[in-house]
Amino acid sequence: MLKTENRKRKTENRADRPREHCGVFGIYGHPDAARLTYFGLYALQHRGQESCGIVTGDGARVRQQRGLGLVPEFFKQDVLEQLPGHLAIGHVRYSTTGSTVLINAQPFVVQHGGQMLAIAHNGTLTNAYAIRNRLEEAGSIFQSTMDTEIIVHLVARHRSPDLVESLTAALSEIEGSYSLVLSTADRVIAARDPQGFRPLCLGSLNGAWVVASETCALDLVQADYWREVEPGEIIVMDGAGFHSHKPFPPQKPRRCIFEFIYFARPDSQIFGKSVYLVRKRLGEALVREHPVQADLVMPFPDSGTYAALGYAEASRIPFEMGVIRNHYVGRTFIQPSQTMRDFSVKVKLNPVREILKGKRVLVIEDSIIRGTTTRSRIKSLREAGAVAVSLLVSCPPTRFPCFYGIDFSSKGELIAAQQQVEQIRDFLGLDYLGYLSMEGMVAATEMDPETFCLACFNGAYCTQVGEFSKTCFETGDEEAALEFPAVCK
Repeated sequence: MLKTENRKRKTENRADRPREHCGVFGIYGHPDAARLTYFGLYALQHRGQESCGIVTGDGARVRQQRGLGLVPEFFKQDVLEQLPGHLAIGHVRYSTTGSTVLINAQPFVVQHGGQMLAIAHNGTLTNAYAIRNRLEEAGSIFQSTMDTEIIVHLVARHRSPDLVESLTAALSEIEGSYSLVLSTADRVIAARDPQGFRPLCLGSLNGAWVVASETCALDLVQADYWREVEPGEIIVMDGAGFHSHKPFPPQKPRRCIFEFIYFARPDSQIFGKSVYLVRKRLGEALVREHPVQADLVMPFPDSGTYAALGYAEASRIPFEMGVIRNHYVGRTFIQPSQTMRDFSVKVKLNPVREILKGKRVLVIEDSIIRGTTTRSRIKSLREAGAVAVSLLVSCPPTRFPCFYGIDFSSKGELIAAQQQVEQIRDFLGLDYLGYLSMEGMVAATEMDPETFCLACFNGAYCTQVGEFSKTCFETGDEEAALEFPAVCK
C-alpha cells in the first residue's frame, strides 16, 4: 500500500516541465578536492535538486557524505571538513523511480575485493529491468531502486585485478545512456556511453584533472576546458597521470537535443557548441517559420528566455519581461486557502500589468510537456490586460516518452501525443500556437542532424528499449512504468 501511495504522489507532483536526472563532477590531484566538488555541484544544481553527495579519497581511505535537498542546504562547512583527500566525485540527483530517500542518493558506495568503489551516474539503462532480474535470480541483493547499482553489481561479477577491465566488461552488457564517474581511494574514472547521449567534459586545474556534466562547472572552479569525454571513452586519472581507453566499437553519436533546448545552462558548451547561441538561433528560426504580429516578445522566466531574445532581434519586435520571477521561492511553502486561485503559478511568476495591458503578446517557450502550468500562465497574462496572446515553442511537439534520462513517464502525460496543435491551442487559451519544425530545430544547432537523438519528437529510438517498457509507456500504465527501473534513474 505504501509503495502504491509513493507512486501516486510522485506522479501527481511532477512539474509541467521536462526534468533531467542528474549532474556529475569529478576531480583528481587537488588538495581541496571536496570543496571544489561542492562548487562544481553548485554549478550543476539545475540538473537535480532532490539529493546530493560527495565521495573523497586520500590514497588509503574513501569517505562519503550524502544528503537530501540542495547542495548548499546539506553541505555546510562542518560537513565538508569531514571529506579530506586529493580526489573526489560528486552527484546531484532528480529521481523519478523509487522514493526520494537517502539510500537512493549518489554517489553509490560499496566495498568489494578489499577496496571501496563509488559511482555517480547521469542517464538511464534501458535494459536494467532484465539485468536486475537476472542478477537477483543469481543471488544478488540490491540496496536501492537505482539502475546505477546494476553497474556496480556487474563490475563485481567481472572479477579482474584491473578495474578498467571489469568496468569495460560491465558496460558492454548495458544499453542506454550513461555519463558516469567512479572512484576508489586512489583514482577517478570517467566513462561515457558509445552513443554519447548525455554530455561529459574534461578540464584541468593547476595540474589536477576535472570532469563534469557541463562546462559551467569547470568555469566556476576556474578549470580550463580541454575537450569532451568522447562517446565510448573511459578515462582514468591516477598517480601515473591521465589515461584514455576506447574499448568499444565506434557507433553513430546520438546526442540528446533537449540539452540544447532546455536542460543545459546557457553559459555551458554542450557537444562543442554554445548553448546560449543555439537557443538564440532557435528563436531566429521561429521568426522564419512563424512571423507573428505582436507588440512585444516575452518569455516565462527562465524557460524560453534566450530563444525569445533571438526572436525579438530577428523580428525587431521589442523584447520585454512581461512577468517577473520570484527568485526566493523555496522548494516548499505554506499552502494558501482555496480562495487564492492559481497560487502555485502566481507565487513564482507575477505579470507586469503596465507592460501587458492592451498589448498583443507573443510568448516564446522552450517546450510544452503536459500543458497545465502553461495554461495557468496564459490565463494570468489575459487577466493582466493582454488583448491577444500567441505562443511559439522552440522545438517540435513532444509526442513520445524518453528512455534515456528525461522524465516523460508515459504518452498519456504528453499533451501533444493526445491532441493536435489546434486542440492544444484551444486548451491553453491562445490566439495562435506554433511549434518549430524538426528541420529548423536541428539546423539551429549547426551540427550534423544524424548525430542527434530525436526520439521524443519522432519515436525513432536509438537502442532497444524492451517490449515491457515500451508497452508501459504507450498504454500510459503509470504503475508499471514507475516499477520499471530502465525507465528513469
